[in-house]
Amino acid sequence: MKRYIKLSLMFGALSIMGLQSCSDSFLELKPRGTDLEENYYRNRQEAYNGLVAIYDVVGFQSSGYTTKILSTSAASDDHFAGGGGSSDLPHIQAWSDYSLEPAVGPQEDLWRRGYMGIMRANVLLQKLSDVPMSEQEKARFEAEAKFLRAYFYFDLIRYFRNIPLITSPLEGDAIYEVIQAAPEDVYTAMENDLLEAMPGLPLTINATSEAGRASQGTARALLGKVYLQQEKFTQAAAQFSEVNGEPGQTSQYGYSLLNNFSELFNVDNKFNSESIFEISFTNTSVGDWGCIDCTEGNILNIMIGPRGYAPGSGAPDYVAGWGFLPLTTELVGVLQGDPRYSSTVIDMHQLAGNGSSYTPGYMDSGYFLEKYAGRESNRWTGAGSFELNFPQNIYDIRLADTYLLEAEALVRGGGNATRAAALLNAVRERVGLGPVAATFENIKRERRLELAGEGHRWFDLVRWGDAATALGDRGFVAGKHEVLPIPLLELDNTLLEQNKEYGGTK
Repeated sequence: MKRYIKLSLMFGALSIMGLQSCSDSFLELKPRGTDLEENYYRNRQEAYNGLVAIYDVVGFQSSGYTTKILSTSAASDDHFAGGGGSSDLPHIQAWSDYSLEPAVGPQEDLWRRGYMGIMRANVLLQKLSDVPMSEQEKARFEAEAKFLRAYFYFDLIRYFRNIPLITSPLEGDAIYEVIQAAPEDVYTAMENDLLEAMPGLPLTINATSEAGRASQGTARALLGKVYLQQEKFTQAAAQFSEVNGEPGQTSQYGYSLLNNFSELFNVDNKFNSESIFEISFTNTSVGDWGCIDCTEGNILNIMIGPRGYAPGSGAPDYVAGWGFLPLTTELVGVLQGDPRYSSTVIDMHQLAGNGSSYTPGYMDSGYFLEKYAGRESNRWTGAGSFELNFPQNIYDIRLADTYLLEAEALVRGGGNATRAAALLNAVRERVGLGPVAATFENIKRERRLELAGEGHRWFDLVRWGDAATALGDRGFVAGKHEVLPIPLLELDNTLLEQNKEYGGTK
């Protein structure tokens, strides 16, 4: 924490860095500069800017290209890290081949992302009571900050297990004296934040003027995940049921499955009826190589495309990418014959037979992720570097995800089997597949097929206890690799203890 909790304070308590304003949606952002915290939160607009600053961390992309979806996907059995060689992004390679060490891996960036968001939320929550603005809107800002704080804690506890629980800004030497909390206390804090947030959040969000903001449905979906992670199956199913409504119909929050699976990944189909929580990107931030962290474009789009791609006649207009996250042949085999195959998989073997070409990269399988591959039709031609300015959004939570999570909670908790089957089969029916029994194994398989490449697989494997079986040939060790090491720099001159799995005592 000497480095990163302190850094988070610099972003949250000491200054409001890079505050931004909305254009077409809440999170399409433009820089506004730097304002000292002591002179800030004087009015509603500045409180709103502080709220935007918390949301901005959700889409965190580090100068080392670390993102949540890139890191966790590389760690799963659906992808290899890939890239140009074994030394290309070594922190990502280390999680992909399970050579993780306290000083090697993506943990520093993932820790920084989480505590940066938490510290910004803590500052806003402390300042809000004195801001002259309507009490109704103040309650909404407070609710959103609590939702976001729980969101960041949920990622952190799944990555690290033993983490500090910080619910107010830290001052002075306190940043070096924080200790780790019992995991059950962190879960309780998340539950409380989300339950307290719900009354202050709107039932629905205006997709034109407020896209990207949290609603009651967003908070319930996250609370369901928090409960499910703790195997509180009845509570999880109850929350997901409120979010999902009747399978295949529009829920009370306005959520419904899209008719066409492929439309989920249409770049222009942002904040659609299936989206519960979505990370917003734009091509208007003019991001360049001088500050990769500053761009608001989606860097995953350039990272996962085939290296050196040259299309043949009539071939898709993929941008020549960097070859990260090639799909494993095991995943491709599972997807063969599934209607979602063409919307999930780029098959360079087939394209090469039709005149296209590419340059195989590290651990190349010839298969890449269609869902988030950059395209020439979305290539930015204005100021900034085109590689850093792709506008495709990423789903963090979508309705098919919560359908399947509710089905899982019901089956594992001995709940309503008929409803579990209806939820599972609504996801299948959307792509033209017939019904199957609502068994745990069928739900697991459906999550892999439906959500491939969307960053859920590693979390699923660990939650199910299946990671050692699925990833043993990659170096995963049961009882160790379910968590990441605490970043080495966080242990220097602090009271933090390393996880026992990596030689510590915690």
